[in-house]
Amino acid sequence: MSFKDQFTAYIHALQDTICAGLEQVDGKAKFVEDKWERPEGGGGKTRVISGGNVFEKGGVNTSVVYGSLPAAMQQAFGVPDSNFFAVGLSLVIHPLNPFVPTTHANWRYFELYDKEGKRIDSWFGGGTDLTPYYMFEEDAVHFHGTLKNTITPYGASLYHAYKKHCDEYFANKHRGDEMRGIGGVFYDYLRPTEAMDENRLFEFQQANGNAFLTAYVPIVELRKDIAYTEREIEWQEIRRGRYVEFNLIHDRGTLFGLKTNGRTESILMSLPPRARWYYNHHPEPGSKEAEMMQFYKPKDWV
Repeated sequence: MSFKDQFTAYIHALQDTICAGLEQVDGKAKFVEDKWERPEGGGGKTRVISGGNVFEKGGVNTSVVYGSLPAAMQQAFGVPDSNFFAVGLSLVIHPLNPFVPTTHANWRYFELYDKEGKRIDSWFGGGTDLTPYYMFEEDAVHFHGTLKNTITPYGASLYHAYKKHCDEYFANKHRGDEMRGIGGVFYDYLRPTEAMDENRLFEFQQANGNAFLTAYVPIVELRKDIAYTEREIEWQEIRRGRYVEFNLIHDRGTLFGLKTNGRTESILMSLPPRARWYYNHHPEPGSKEAEMMQFYKPKDWV
């Protein structure tokens, strides 16, 4: 089995594992699968959950796409006319209860070929991040601690480097670098090196994917039954608006999918079912919502 086939098999197995784990937490809703094909090559499996006891809307999607690299992406990558292969899993989960954080994760692998079919480049990318609407600092410590414990065996400095990258990437630059959440880890263009060859990178990617449920589910279990009012829903929807802004304005994954004729419905699955935008909104001074704003900037959690 080729390396890309091994990673494809892993991603599909991970999709099954994560969906089963989230269904168990929800106790009501089930993921509905929608298979799709890309005319230029490849396709994917979109799995969406909605109307649950815990999860208002979410998706755990896999895609395996290939073909000629579009001109816009040739320019972005700084490469000539090329062919590509891309496989990955991307998920976004929007819980119903405002005290349960939204989460996002993806893990992907990319190969680039010349017109004769020779592989000329390959890399891994991915990460996991958390977007709470109300802060329980022990949740942030658990989430970041799980990621750090997962990554550290592959390099003592990697967690801090990838956390910094996440803090900087998942921020709304047009709002003064206000982060959309409390970050996590994010890495891209991880190529084989002497210190970490292709197989070791594969192990690293598997470790991160396998850690997702451990990082997220305990937080959901702790917060899903907390009582809430319309005030907390309103704040959740305002912050969801910031989430939408990032995904539509800044996110490179969204851009890549749309510019490679990816499936629009699957790409925009990341958007919440409800969101609000108020003109020049500022939370009430001294409120829990105002206090939360201090956490939407880089902070060391572990």
